[in-house]
Amino acid sequence: MNVQTQMRLPLAGPLRAGSFLVTLFGDVVAPRGGEVGIREVIAFCAPFGLSETLIRTAMSRLVAAGQVQGLRQGRRSYYALTDQARAEYMQAAEVIYGSPTATRWRFLFFPQGGAAQHLAAMSDPGFVPLSEQFALGPARGDVSEQAIAFTAEADVVPEALREMVAQLWSLEALASEYQNFSALARQIDRLEAPEPGHALALRVLLVHAYREIALRDPRLPTATLPADWPGHAARKDFAALYLRLSPAADSAAARQFASATGALPQATPATRARRSMLQRIVSE
Repeated sequence: MNVQTQMRLPLAGPLRAGSFLVTLFGDVVAPRGGEVGIREVIAFCAPFGLSETLIRTAMSRLVAAGQVQGLRQGRRSYYALTDQARAEYMQAAEVIYGSPTATRWRFLFFPQGGAAQHLAAMSDPGFVPLSEQFALGPARGDVSEQAIAFTAEADVVPEALREMVAQLWSLEALASEYQNFSALARQIDRLEAPEPGHALALRVLLVHAYREIALRDPRLPTATLPADWPGHAARKDFAALYLRLSPAADSAAARQFASATGALPQATPATRARRSMLQRIVSE
């Protein structure tokens, strides 16, 4: 049974095994200890059209990238997140499940030039080059060792900031992706309450669709975005659906996945914290 076909989810094209595994680890495995058996992962991914060969190949690449490490217990194989991956997943979770935070602006000065190249290495979509030596973006995260940072408050009216953002950041494609995501969310919302296994499948697909947009969002200060910015509605749609699916999905996660020490817990402080953050988004 193909979950995508049965649920009629409007996903664009086939899933990429490596990216889907990252979503699965981030949503299900990381907040439950960070370790899971490969057998359960293969079984979960099969209905999505991802074969055992694709999954094992993708997992090998994650090992080579330092994201996971393989473990053996008798005849069984398990994979656990590395410390590096845990830190990266925590940062991504703040973007995916958390609320936008008020932020100031940061100017970066690169004495040796090459601002665009340095920004590409930083992998932060919030920064744009202003010249060969200067860049601008929200004040967050670590500063590149190649740059001198200046943090500033914008002492101008919101209309001027919105005009600046419209000139420096290309947001049209991102807005369209958020609108498409909200269409997906409305389709899922019309479904009757699914049984636990389907609820978990739907939630992982929901996170996968939202994650790939949210992590490319420059996360600019709210006051600088259009009043009808579709990212606001998409975030609320994501939060509401995630919460709706979670009771059944969490139950399925505990039944379908296991680490070397036994079944993954249904709930942990990390899963409860995520739901609490999403509840605040819904109530805003």
